[in-house]
Amino acid sequence: MAEKKGNPAFMKPLQPDAALGAIVGTTPLPRTEVVKSLWVYIKKNNLQDAKNKRNINADDKLLPVFGGKKQVSMFEMTKLVSQHLK
Repeated sequence: MAEKKGNPAFMKPLQPDAALGAIVGTTPLPRTEVVKSLWVYIKKNNLQDAKNKRNINADDKLLPVFGGKKQVSMFEMTKLVSQHLK
């Protein structure tokens, strides 16, 4: 049985723009690491919505990443983050 490999597109390091770089750093990272770093930041700054844990509340650093939205769902977050990676 063949060993399951991760999707190479997800493993390719991408360059965060300035807004996202302020949170995850400015070195190129695979998409998976960018999302992991974002979650570390969200948890450290207590930005998960208390009532609905699937929602993330934006602080000053996340606001530009979230396109100016005060709150996004975790699914919407991954879509918005993609726009900040090259």
